[in-house]
Amino acid sequence: MDDLEQLEYLSLVSKVASEIQNHLSISDKTLAEFVIAQHAPNTSLKDFEATLSSMGADFPRSLLESIDRLILTLHPKYKSQKAGATQNRDENIDSKSRVFKGLSIPDKAPQFDTPEEPFDDTFALLEGMAASKPATSKPSSKRRRLSRSRSPRGRNDDFVFEDEYGRTVSRPRHEEKRSRRKVRDDDVHRQPSPEIDDEAVLYKVYPGKVSSVKPYGCFVTLQGIRGGKVDGLVHVSQMAQGRVNDPSDLVARGQDVFVKVIKVENNKISLSMKEADQVSGQDLSPQQRIDHASGANSSGLGNRGDGQIPVIESGFSARPNGRQQRITNENEKWEIQQLINSGVLPRSSGMLSGIDADYHAAINGEAAFEEEEEVDIEVRDEEPPFLAGQTAQSLELSPIRVVKAPDGSLNRAAMSGDTLARERRELRQQEAQEKAAKEAASVDLSSQWNDPMAQQKQFSSQLRSSRPTQATQTDMPEWKKISTGRDASFGKRSDMSIKDQRSSLPIFAFRKQLLEAVSKHQILIVISDTGSGKTTQMTQYLAEAGYANSDENGNIRMIGCTQPRRVAAMSVAKRVAEEVGGRLGEEVGYTIRFENCTSPQTRIKYMTDGILLRELLLDKDASQYSVIMLDEAHERTIATDVLFSLLKKTLKKRPDLKLIVTSATLDADKFSEYFDQCPIFKIPGRTFPVETLFSREPEADYLEAALLTVMQIHLTEPPGDCLVFLTGKEEIDSSCEILSERMKALGPNVPELLILPIYGALPSEVATRIFEPAPNGARKVVIATNIAETSLTIDGIFYVIDPGFVKQSSYDSKLGMDRLQITPISQAQANQRKGRAGRTGPGKCFRLYTEAAFQNEMLPTSIPEIQRQHLSNTVLMLKAMGINDLLHFDFMDPPPTNTMLTALEELYCLGALDDEGLLTRLGRQMADFPMDPSLSKALIYSVELQCSDEVLTIVSMISGATNIFHRPRDKQEQADKRRQKFNDPSGDHITLLNVYNGWIKAGSQKSWAIDNFIVPKNLERVKSVRDQLAETMKRHRLRLVSCGRDTIAVRRSLCSGFFRNSARKDPSSEGSGGYKTLVEGTPVFLHPSSALFGKPAEHIIYQSLVETSKEYMHQVSQIEPKWLVEAAPTFFKVAPTDRLSKRKKAERIQPLHNKFAGEDDWRLSAQKRQGRGGGGTWG
Repeated sequence: MDDLEQLEYLSLVSKVASEIQNHLSISDKTLAEFVIAQHAPNTSLKDFEATLSSMGADFPRSLLESIDRLILTLHPKYKSQKAGATQNRDENIDSKSRVFKGLSIPDKAPQFDTPEEPFDDTFALLEGMAASKPATSKPSSKRRRLSRSRSPRGRNDDFVFEDEYGRTVSRPRHEEKRSRRKVRDDDVHRQPSPEIDDEAVLYKVYPGKVSSVKPYGCFVTLQGIRGGKVDGLVHVSQMAQGRVNDPSDLVARGQDVFVKVIKVENNKISLSMKEADQVSGQDLSPQQRIDHASGANSSGLGNRGDGQIPVIESGFSARPNGRQQRITNENEKWEIQQLINSGVLPRSSGMLSGIDADYHAAINGEAAFEEEEEVDIEVRDEEPPFLAGQTAQSLELSPIRVVKAPDGSLNRAAMSGDTLARERRELRQQEAQEKAAKEAASVDLSSQWNDPMAQQKQFSSQLRSSRPTQATQTDMPEWKKISTGRDASFGKRSDMSIKDQRSSLPIFAFRKQLLEAVSKHQILIVISDTGSGKTTQMTQYLAEAGYANSDENGNIRMIGCTQPRRVAAMSVAKRVAEEVGGRLGEEVGYTIRFENCTSPQTRIKYMTDGILLRELLLDKDASQYSVIMLDEAHERTIATDVLFSLLKKTLKKRPDLKLIVTSATLDADKFSEYFDQCPIFKIPGRTFPVETLFSREPEADYLEAALLTVMQIHLTEPPGDCLVFLTGKEEIDSSCEILSERMKALGPNVPELLILPIYGALPSEVATRIFEPAPNGARKVVIATNIAETSLTIDGIFYVIDPGFVKQSSYDSKLGMDRLQITPISQAQANQRKGRAGRTGPGKCFRLYTEAAFQNEMLPTSIPEIQRQHLSNTVLMLKAMGINDLLHFDFMDPPPTNTMLTALEELYCLGALDDEGLLTRLGRQMADFPMDPSLSKALIYSVELQCSDEVLTIVSMISGATNIFHRPRDKQEQADKRRQKFNDPSGDHITLLNVYNGWIKAGSQKSWAIDNFIVPKNLERVKSVRDQLAETMKRHRLRLVSCGRDTIAVRRSLCSGFFRNSARKDPSSEGSGGYKTLVEGTPVFLHPSSALFGKPAEHIIYQSLVETSKEYMHQVSQIEPKWLVEAAPTFFKVAPTDRLSKRKKAERIQPLHNKFAGEDDWRLSAQKRQGRGGGGTWG
């Protein structure tokens, strides 16, 4: 045992000794070493317990489990076994199962008490599938009785959550009869039983019995109401006068109480104990019932412009306890008096007299003050019951490493960033500021006022026209004229017919052998280079061979092909429809998220892998398919990895189903081994030799090196097009601009260089330019992201420039954020890029890194997406399929344990999982919405807050399009001004709502979107998404209600889904937009494009957190901290007032005077050197 292992062992001994002391009050490290030694020969917890029992050690079960978990996690022997390649995977999973019991819950299909709501999927209607309903089961076991199901009687108001996760307690009928019998035979000393009502009467006092006690209150079953059991919630604030730390201090389960009905809304009842005498049952506030009877509290409904959705503006945010008044201080009264004196307000307005009247009424006790108290909240320390001792709070679990050599030359270059692009960005910002200052100085204030928007209106009219005007062409950069101009002179791509094009593809020669292999084997791995025709031709070959015909029972079977990207699914389906000779959507169709282009006649169906995954949620046997083809499997998306395991099970139940897995890389052996040594079919492509050239020294600025290499190739190498790989849009646009300027500086004697960009956000009419051949005497340079590695085939490429970097996101479960970083590529990606140069003829690959970096600093293959992405949505889907044992789920590459634990913890806090880790009815409902669980929870919860119409729009704007606003490089200032007019002071979510409502009011006109620098196609897609989500809500009987101008209800509903993504203003970063997350205390920042940037928002929630140059928050809204406690009482709590909160304890207090300070310590240089910051910090 070396020194490091010795230290690890001593740390383990110390922790085991602490556990023994906590349980047995014995502090002895020798005993701890003895227990650790006895653990070594045992293979299970049961054997370990038997060994200690035979020696007379009577240890509690909880102590044994803690010791076993600590040894398996921290002992050097087990750590080395994990690192070794010889350890058996099953033994490793079994040892993990002992530590992480929450990840190894036995699989069981979710069942619910009542099959009232249809559990069909959003895409079930699109595919024409029949919705399946779960079997009805009686609540026989204890867990079934305690399961939280949505009941039409269990609804409540702003303090009610139907218990933690949207369910109410259910009891067998014999218990209900016994309860009613007990009410009839109640104690004679109590008040007489009240009259039996048909339903709960507002502001009436009822006797009741406490059915369950929760951290935020207790549920009470009311007595004296017909129709069976009626439940309501007594919130902790309504239990007694003053603050109640814990409801269990006042009530217990089964206790008889008197409660007063204070609110009935949507069949949900809110109750109060403090307004009813608990001895006599007398109403302590009878005035409310009197006012209610006279109509004082009645509220009306408004209608939206369409007349279909009711508008409830006060709704949920209004308080039920009568009229609230805010104290107006002397300063406000003085301001109103000055306005009256100046003539702005008429004296007859009565504002000042109204203020005085309200003030005196409040003093006399006739009205209540609305006092705004500062609420300090904390994160609860409790873990979910089924994850006790397993989360990151108990075990130190580090995230997976996405970089092989953190100190290598490649990673250093990636971290330093592209210096050239940064300099260009700073230069543009400086030029824009100088231009704005010059324009401001040239304005003549004495001249007649002119319309400041006239120039912008002229620009929008230019965009609306079919052809750009000459003025617009003049302002456009040279490289952009070439890439977007319609009259550019390109060569002819091909004059062959479709039949000749199909027969010229490399796969055509292997058609017969391929079909024979498919008929002989149920699973087939197909390896082929990009451009061989496997995606477009294999489905047609299978259809021609009869795989799309009807089966023996007359059922029509389809050929399904999955794609990792929706753009690829749409474009490939369009191409295959042209080759087949039919219209898109008939014989050949596609389905992507929120868009279905198929019909009952469809035989070949292209779709994203996520769509097939959602279809398997409803139809596990994939009964409508005869062949499933998982294309581009080497990209290893999360959905593809999950499909591997699900289809592997399906194939055992359906021997007639065929599975084809295609890949463009050479990792076929791994796929074959996973699918039980299935055969591999290789299709050779058109490959030519490629010369590889490495850099002699590491490049400090890879962008500058790439542009210099392009110029050298263009000036010195023989004819042939060039392909450059960069990481993102900003780099590509900067490179195009710089190359254009340098070519212009060389003069007209240099051959023409066509500069063409390609990235995901580029319009399709511009992107297709890369496939056109360059005219004679010119060279084409395509500057692309990693989309050109395998997804695109560009003819005529002879030279490839590979800087060796890619921009990818990885989820840090410890900090709860996505890191969008530039990282080195893998060796497999480098070889794919190299192969792009050998499609047309012999080529060259210029690798802008050393050969040593290729061998030592690059991973062999890319890390699968499932090991570096957030998994809450994936885990929710698996739970909905009845898959609870995540450790034994047959992943090809298992995800990190801490990522799965974080996903389970988040789903539990959202209410999708119960205390046993099983799916709740709310969770099953959330799984039917094809979006992130946080968004689906906010949408479902908005129905209770009566703002579902607004939240539906916001959710559609987030899900339907990644970027609504268009910010062209040459019109950034105008675009920013137009965007500001939609900004709402409450945040970005309401800003998105304003954009959509403005577009609808303008008649959904494309010109309106262009005028406001908004992408019209994205808004049309959002409208389609909104309509489909509205249909899903309708099938789940979720009502669409508008809150009108009440944005508070909208933000409260967003808190129910994004309460974990909350942050508080950091006092130490004034002026920089700095915040700290409430969960981890991570420093985060507002993005400059946010509507709240520079605004004094104390508490906020955000949709996502992405680390680029800083940890930026996206889609931010201002909130009140108490909303978080109301939305997530199992996650947040109000900080105790009798002692310092955790936040205040962590604050660093700076003394006003330090007598030990030196003479020059006040200087800024000294302050920075000593690391002092202004204000306090908190964690």
